[in-house]
Amino acid sequence: MTQAPATARAHRRRHDREIVALAVPAFGALVAEPLFVMVDSAVVGHLGTPQLAGLGVAAALLMTAVSIFVFLAYATTAAVARRVGAGDLRAAIRQGMDGIWLALLLGLAVVAVTLPAAPWLVDVFGASETAAPHAITYLRISSLGIPAMLIVLAATGVLRGLQDTRTPLYVAVGGFAANAALNVGLVYGAGLGIAGSAWGTVIAQCGMAAAYLFVVIRGARTHGAPLRPDAAGIRASAQAGVPLLVRTLSLRAVLLIATAVAARLSDTDIAAHQIALSLWSLLAFALDAIAIAGQAIIGRYLGAGDTEGARQVCRRMVQWGIAAGFVLGLLVVLARPLFIPLFSGDEAVHDTLLPALLVIAVSQPIAGAVFVLDGVLMGAGDGPYLAWAMLLTLAVFAPVALLVPAFGGGLTALWWAMTLMMAVRLLTLWWRARSGRWIVTGATR
Repeated sequence: MTQAPATARAHRRRHDREIVALAVPAFGALVAEPLFVMVDSAVVGHLGTPQLAGLGVAAALLMTAVSIFVFLAYATTAAVARRVGAGDLRAAIRQGMDGIWLALLLGLAVVAVTLPAAPWLVDVFGASETAAPHAITYLRISSLGIPAMLIVLAATGVLRGLQDTRTPLYVAVGGFAANAALNVGLVYGAGLGIAGSAWGTVIAQCGMAAAYLFVVIRGARTHGAPLRPDAAGIRASAQAGVPLLVRTLSLRAVLLIATAVAARLSDTDIAAHQIALSLWSLLAFALDAIAIAGQAIIGRYLGAGDTEGARQVCRRMVQWGIAAGFVLGLLVVLARPLFIPLFSGDEAVHDTLLPALLVIAVSQPIAGAVFVLDGVLMGAGDGPYLAWAMLLTLAVFAPVALLVPAFGGGLTALWWAMTLMMAVRLLTLWWRARSGRWIVTGATR
């Protein structure tokens, strides 16, 4: 009678150790990329307002371009983890190399488009006449680092699939430190201005890519995995990434619609919305760390053919996600008097922001479950379902959000619409998880 509960507790403790071991370093690596932009902003901000405005436009374009290809990390993690679970490390690293070659090809294509199109892109984003030259300079130089950025994404996926999130943390910390030092040295020491900031970022990103490639190539040589590009493998990596690309674009559309609606409300509303969205994104990083652990662990269990283990760890991670959501929501409520004044001194913005923050706090347990289930299905390679589920969510959210101004709703109503969006995601993901159709075992899906 006592053995079954004791066995269940032992399983939970083992799953907890796995989740913590992967999620904590993953969180550190996740927050490093936004810190790159923060360092650039702090350094460039002392050059003048036009330079900072130009950086803002160029950085938004760069982050959009890179975030579109985040599937390079997600799809590679799932594919590599499956082969690790099946006990075939050679094939796992071979799969990872296909993802890295795909990243390089996509990066070169993006550079080829961005360099000549930079003035047009900056104009589309509405840069002023004084900010536009700085934005074009930063965008053109920084775009040279996009292949390295995408290689970093793919190589991060390789290491996550190999159940290693510590190396990405170390590389991210090193890259952040190098970026900060290079920015100060090139902007002020060498007197290059905003161009120095761009070159500093490019050099730091190339250094990170080189560090990742060193680790992956060393693993490939150890296990006898070929390094040369394989056309069939690259095509397979691209095909696996297409559904996740659709999912990512749909999610980006949700965020763009929300921002566009907030802009139609009033200047106060859009200012408060930007603060709320920044906080929401920061909270998402914390919850996404558990999702990344889910991708790696679920892929490994399914690759090993352990369906019961996959179900158990899925349930445990959902519990972790909900608990983390409660904690984060409580922190938002308790800390709101401290951080709201940091973003704005306008009392009108404070008054508009406060109820929206409370909505965000209430929705965090939902967000925790959503992020975890998203990671579980990614780890299972269930990309097509994720794409259709996110398109359905977008179809529900868009009309509700666009009706907020028409019915006289303010920012709080808009964030209730965002909560509805997360609730729809939860229903679609929960239904899929309960169905068990995501449980497909073997080294490949």
